Amino acid sequence: MSLVTRLRSAGCVFAEEEAELLLSTARTATELETMAARRVAGLPLEHVLGWAAFAGLRLAVGPGVFVPRRRTEFLVRQAATRTAPGAVVVDLCCGSGAVGAALAARRPGITLHAADLDPAATSCARRNLAPYDAYVHEGDLYAALPPGLRGTVDVLVANAPYVPTSEIPLLPPEARDHEPHLSLDGGPDGLTLHRRVAESAQEWLAPTGHLLIETSTHQAAATAAAMKAAGLRTRVTTCEELDATVVIGQATPER
Repeated sequence: MSLVTRLRSAGCVFAEEEAELLLSTARTATELETMAARRVAGLPLEHVLGWAAFAGLRLAVGPGVFVPRRRTEFLVRQAATRTAPGAVVVDLCCGSGAVGAALAARRPGITLHAADLDPAATSCARRNLAPYDAYVHEGDLYAALPPGLRGTVDVLVANAPYVPTSEIPLLPPEARDHEPHLSLDGGPDGLTLHRRVAESAQEWLAPTGHLLIETSTHQAAATAAAMKAAGLRTRVTTCEELDATVVIGQATPER
């Protein structure tokens, strides 16, 4: 049975493309067979390959690490337009460091900090962010950051989990069974972390700094409300092509 046929029989919609990626990544026939077997068993393609394509970059990912989604490239675009040369940027809930890496690649010279609660994620982020001299911190949201960053952050991005707990079982098996629930579960309504990020953002942002949070279309109003309650000037922006929604808040100088 050909590799394409095996992948298609396992339910891989883009079997031809996946076969090409496996063939180009595997170094030996034995390694190819191992990779093919793992993919047929349902592991995410990116975990099998050991890397994910994101915003023009090839980023390391592995078992137990959230795979960056293409829709999150919209978050990168929105953040990049608000990132000036030399800006201080923080990537909260950084996972593999994908958003931070994409921003640093687009805006050389920024000072980048990334933080995540999961040791597997921060280990992966250190690999992906090493070329950009970024600082990677392990801990719960702002508690992970150096105190000296308070009031200095020009751009704060957060691709925090926003799937409601009750909807986790409805996710595709690749995510549900092979990505850490910590990177998926956003609490009862999916917005627990959004509220926590928004609540303390003004303390960390520079006087006119920006907070950008990826969310879903139907959750955008609630995410925006959390930012407004925290004193941020807020707007919602969407991208139909990527089916992506980002809520943007700006600090108020008179705070």
